[in-house]
Amino acid sequence: MRIVLTAQASLGAKLLEAILKQGEVVAAVFIPGADPAKPSPLKTLARENSIPVHESAHMKADGVYQTMNSYKPELGVLAFVQDIVSVETLDCPSRGTIMFHPSLLPRHRGGSAMNWAIIQGETETGLSIIWPDAGIDSGPVLLQKEAAILPDDTVGSLFFDKLYPMGIDALVEAIRLVREGRAPRIPQDESQASYEPLCREQHAVIDWAKPANEVYNLIRGTNPRPGATTGYQGEKLKILESGLVSSSPAAAPGEITLVNDQGFTVACPGGGIAVRQVRLSGFAKVSAAEFAQDVGLKPGDRLERP
Repeated sequence: MRIVLTAQASLGAKLLEAILKQGEVVAAVFIPGADPAKPSPLKTLARENSIPVHESAHMKADGVYQTMNSYKPELGVLAFVQDIVSVETLDCPSRGTIMFHPSLLPRHRGGSAMNWAIIQGETETGLSIIWPDAGIDSGPVLLQKEAAILPDDTVGSLFFDKLYPMGIDALVEAIRLVREGRAPRIPQDESQASYEPLCREQHAVIDWAKPANEVYNLIRGTNPRPGATTGYQGEKLKILESGLVSSSPAAAPGEITLVNDQGFTVACPGGGIAVRQVRLSGFAKVSAAEFAQDVGLKPGDRLERP
């Protein structure tokens, strides 16, 4: 079966390796939004296997459809990218295109599915392999896999430790089902659908007056990007690594209650947030302990809305 693979340069190499190991023929690799200045394991692996590589700013760029069509593909595989692909390009392969999405659809449609699942305090998520259509993550489901969201999971750990490796296995399984003519097309239940926008900085502003567990979920659900934002002396401060403190001394929301060699703790109703890593606007990320020492942070100081 002739496959065209569209994947992110930094993540697609392991998928390509798994597809080739299964004995499939990869006719071409497309890498949207690639940075020519950065090393690309996907490009390197493809060229080592004499597979043509096509890089473009995005998949709707002029000539992408025509180039893909010239390979006479049977199946398109779209994985680990957030680029928008035209219906014409999705329908180019004779058997259609399959796509990885990091949620149990129809829940959490959109490009920030993992962020919102954690922000909303969910304890279970998963992945879906779908047949994409003209809608946003609304195509029929081929298969799904479940995964737990642990209390200290961040977007980074959820993806790289769970959904990314699971996704490679699921895509390989899905390709096999397509080749064998056993791949289902299960319509999504629209009554259960939810959609959230891309998680941006305006969605990640910390309100220290909210319960500690909600603040912690926001921090976890925006780590590593866009980073939960608070304010310190008029500057934006990103809270990255943190922990949930179940009890804290009586203090106003946002007040620093403890500073030590591990970082500092911020008061919230019902507990506190033990901050371990931060990034001040315009600077690199540093340990919370280093930040506290550099700025002279002490108990009684306050973090506020930026």
